Amino acid sequence: MARSASSDMQFRVLRMLDGNPELSQRQIAGELKISLGAVNYCLGALIEKGQIKVRNFRSSDNKLRYAYILTPRGVSEKARLTGAFLKRKMAEYEALKAEIDALAAEQAALERGGGR
Repeated sequence: MARSASSDMQFRVLRMLDGNPELSQRQIAGELKISLGAVNYCLGALIEKGQIKVRNFRSSDNKLRYAYILTPRGVSEKARLTGAFLKRKMAEYEALKAEIDALAAEQAALERGGGR
């Protein structure tokens, strides 16, 4: 998995768990539209890095479930990943905006009959 794709997935998982630590792996996979195996792999990496802890709890239907709690290290990593994600997305936005502006100028020239 490419570094930025892996970082993006970790960012998205940390962000989801920060808001709702009791999400199941299946719920995370569905929300992020990625495979259950990818979520399992990502959670394993986050646990190994000490960014999340796993806690057992009994759900309302009396099944054993897990809560994925961000550690202080996980909160710091989420902040770092948020900055990197935002920087990447702003660069993508600027590139897309420049392309849209260029296409709009070409279209305006074509409509004026200027063509090439």
